Amino acid sequence: MSVLDEFESIRQQFPILDQQIHGHPLVYLDSAATSQKPESVIEAESEFYRTINAGVHRGAHELAARSTVAFEESRAKIARLVNANAQEGEEEIVFTAGATASLNLLATAFGNASLGQGGAAAQRFALHAGDEIVVSKAEHHSVLLPFQELAQRTGATLKWFDLDDEGRVLADTASTVITAQTKVVAITHVGNTTGAITNIAPIVKRAHEVGAIVVLDACQSVPHLAVDFHALDVDFAAWSAHKMYGPTGVGFLYGKRELLEALPPANFGGSMVELAFMDKPAQYMAPPARFEAGTQPVAQIVAAGVAADWLMNIGMERVEAHEAMITRELLKLGEVEGVRILGPNSPEQRIGTVAFDVAGVHPHDVGQFIDAQGIAIRVGHHCAQPVHRHFGVFASNRASSAVYNSPQEAQQLVDAVAGVRAFFRVK
Repeated sequence: MSVLDEFESIRQQFPILDQQIHGHPLVYLDSAATSQKPESVIEAESEFYRTINAGVHRGAHELAARSTVAFEESRAKIARLVNANAQEGEEEIVFTAGATASLNLLATAFGNASLGQGGAAAQRFALHAGDEIVVSKAEHHSVLLPFQELAQRTGATLKWFDLDDEGRVLADTASTVITAQTKVVAITHVGNTTGAITNIAPIVKRAHEVGAIVVLDACQSVPHLAVDFHALDVDFAAWSAHKMYGPTGVGFLYGKRELLEALPPANFGGSMVELAFMDKPAQYMAPPARFEAGTQPVAQIVAAGVAADWLMNIGMERVEAHEAMITRELLKLGEVEGVRILGPNSPEQRIGTVAFDVAGVHPHDVGQFIDAQGIAIRVGHHCAQPVHRHFGVFASNRASSAVYNSPQEAQQLVDAVAGVRAFFRVK
């Protein structure tokens, strides 16, 4: 069986793709926004509700025990996917409602530490006037805004890495952007608009030289690349299940175990407290429970574990190789007259997320023209306005691939885009 035949069999596991849109077979190229789900993931969520639905970590009956086992087995699967395995009983994965929730959890917890919460151990996260938080112009708003707000609340200064002409983070400026006053560096692993892979190593090295905490946005890397958080040596990382073939409403926060143990909680309620009193402060549980207040989306978390297993069974190196082939085809958009790619024009050190601008045609008009041919792409600023300003535009079109796409589908998009300017009579 050829590689393409093998991935065609993978495509057949996605029931939503077996339909027509506006009379055309669906070509789904919007996976950077949300990926489609294989049958095994859909079935896992449904099977949980049919067979073992119960609250986790809060019941002695059989269903509660089974659901708790499934819940924690999912945590272990997620950890294996990104090499986030600490010692047994010392998990490094926290479940959240999404990557946005993970990043806000961190920003809130850092803010709580700045108010003196968490005791002496938490002071490593505290920020005050004169301290610096570093991001980049390539950040999704879910990175930029929580840490921008944290800077405003604490009096810290927000700084950022600039980008080169292709929208890559200028990682070689780390020695000047990150200073002795820097306390937090929050950076994208892969740009959600440009598809560019950030050279993380010099940024992490410099940050740790000055004692800063590194927070990685891994939303666009975990579904597409073989990721090893221990090897990258980042302190925290956030990503979402729905972009890695899992359900919506689930996210993940990775943290080095010793940092999670020092981090004060950000949300409060049931299942995160060891002892609660009326007349003195509560004693909170060890992580990850400390950060998982309230009832979790258990069925979705169990299904997310199935998605992680599904990816690992394919093999992330094989995923990378297949998507690299799609990337090369998508980059042919840059050969179409009047089309500019907003990001690297070569396939090296990037994924198959390709944003583009069609001269003289509004992105929404481009998107509607493309949709009429059964091809789904993203239009807008992709929750990343600063990077669009870097390219001198307010919005763009974005095609983003996944394991279920084929080179032929990428070529269909290129052919469709080639007809845009003529359709709108733009010369």
